[in-house]
This record gives sequence, C-alpha cells and structure tokens, in this order.
Amino acid sequence: MRSGLGMKAMRSAVKSMMVAAIAALAIGAGAQAASNQVRQTPYWGSISAGQARMRTGPGRNYPASWLYQRAGLPVQVLEVYPGWRKIRDPDGTEGWMIGNLVSDQRTGMVKGGVAELRDRPDPGSRVVWRAEPGVIGRLSKCAAGWCKFDVQGRGGYLEETRLWGVEPGEAFD
Repeated sequence: MRSGLGMKAMRSAVKSMMVAAIAALAIGAGAQAASNQVRQTPYWGSISAGQARMRTGPGRNYPASWLYQRAGLPVQVLEVYPGWRKIRDPDGTEGWMIGNLVSDQRTGMVKGGVAELRDRPDPGSRVVWRAEPGVIGRLSKCAAGWCKFDVQGRGGYLEETRLWGVEPGEAFD
C-alpha cells in the first residue's frame, strides 16, 4: 500500500514539475520574443568590432564583399533579417553584416573640410577643438541642428550638417 501511495505522489510531483517547466519555457519564449523586437528601419548604429565582414546576403554562405577594420564606424541599418542587418556605410556601400557586429551606439563621422567643435551649440560660441574629415566620435545628443560629439574624451558641439550618422533635423538624447 505504501509503495502505491509513493508512486502516486511521485507521478504527481513529476507532473507538477513538467507543468512548471512548460510554463517557464513559455515565459522564456515570450521574454525572448520581446527582446528580439526589431526597431523600425532605417536606423543608425555603428560597427562594434575591430574587424567585421560585409556580405552580399544575410548568411555566412554568401561571399564577403568588404572587411571593415574600424570599430565605431557609423552605419545606417536598412533592413533586419534574423541575426543579420543590411547596412549602408559612409561611402554608400550596402551589404549584410552579422547582427552582433552592429551596435546601437550612435557615432558620427566628420564630413567635408575641417570641422570646428564648439563649447555650446551656437555658431558664435568658442571653438574648443577642430576635427579632420573622417574623424569618428560618439554622438550623445542632437537637437536644433547641433550634436554633442565626443572623440576619445575630447568633446564639443558640431553642426549636424558636418556629420554622417544623423538625419537632418533629427533630435535625440
């Protein structure tokens, strides 16, 4: 008699554990789906690795068309495919990159001639730094035609028209 009750209790415990495991999987799948929600394209990001391959399609079986060797390079994400991002680089080249090589960190690249970084977002404010074309820095905020631009701890405000990596009139913090 005791062994019969023990088996019933064991079956009940196993059943409870299975229900709990299924519930945990369902909750985990919901959390995973929420974390995989895709941003609306296009959006800006940057290359997160010192070396990143651009491919002709969204898969490792597609040939590499370019090897980037500049972490922080701003890119525009044009399309999202599971695990892959179609990007455009500052030269206009488009291709696919593994998603974990594309960061949400906003960066910008100086375009045109030498750019003057100012202490305030005002064309009459004091010039604190000058940056050559092609210099890359982090963008922490943009508003009213100016962006806070930081190059390895040296920062200032730069007119958005002097940057590749921000939309005209874009504002963010």
